[in-house]
Amino acid sequence: MSSNLATKLREGTKKSHSMAENVGFVKCFLKGVVEKNSYRKLVANLYFVYTVMEEEMERQRQHPIVSQIYYPQLHRQHSLEQDLCYYYGSNWKEQITPSVAAEAYMQRIREVSNTAPELLVAHSYTRYLGDLSGGQILKGIAQRAMNLSDGEGTAFYEFQDIPDDKAFKATYRQSLDELPVDEATADRIVDEANAAFGMNMKLFQELEGNLVLAIGQMLFNTLTRRRTRGSTELATAE
Repeated sequence: MSSNLATKLREGTKKSHSMAENVGFVKCFLKGVVEKNSYRKLVANLYFVYTVMEEEMERQRQHPIVSQIYYPQLHRQHSLEQDLCYYYGSNWKEQITPSVAAEAYMQRIREVSNTAPELLVAHSYTRYLGDLSGGQILKGIAQRAMNLSDGEGTAFYEFQDIPDDKAFKATYRQSLDELPVDEATADRIVDEANAAFGMNMKLFQELEGNLVLAIGQMLFNTLTRRRTRGSTELATAE
């Protein structure tokens, strides 16, 4: 039995995917404007979200639907811990708390796990397939924008247990298509995936204020340096 769920998810979330890419924070990121303090807050929020998602996936791993897309090699909690140690130091746990949007996201994942575990498929798909696809582009941008050495602060994007991203994504999509779900359940999973995109957008939107302030400060510093340099050159000429 094939539910064509992979295709339904891809087609059914196109609009949400496009909207997420057009959030100010993401647009700046894609243009190479990455401010380290905002980025590390995002990493912290993702840590809380992935921790809950992976705890619930683990708890539901015997579920007839969840079990079919349960791939521990996708898990990001440990890699996010590595990044948090890089950005915050060894006492990172004492410095981070989930934001309002992260709390809402975590609460929704727990609610789904308790009431309709099959909808965890939507959260797995939205996060992990994105990490294996566009996430690899974001890794390179982050490294260049923040002058990171390879492996520093970007462990989140490294899937050490998946040697071939393309082959794994094909396997994952096949698993989606083989899930024992009817049309109504497939539609509910697509709806939940769209909701997950919305929750991710709110994570990004929370950071926009910090990013705007940081960019403003960077521009101010640049202009100040130029004016100072100009004044010095004028004084030297005189």
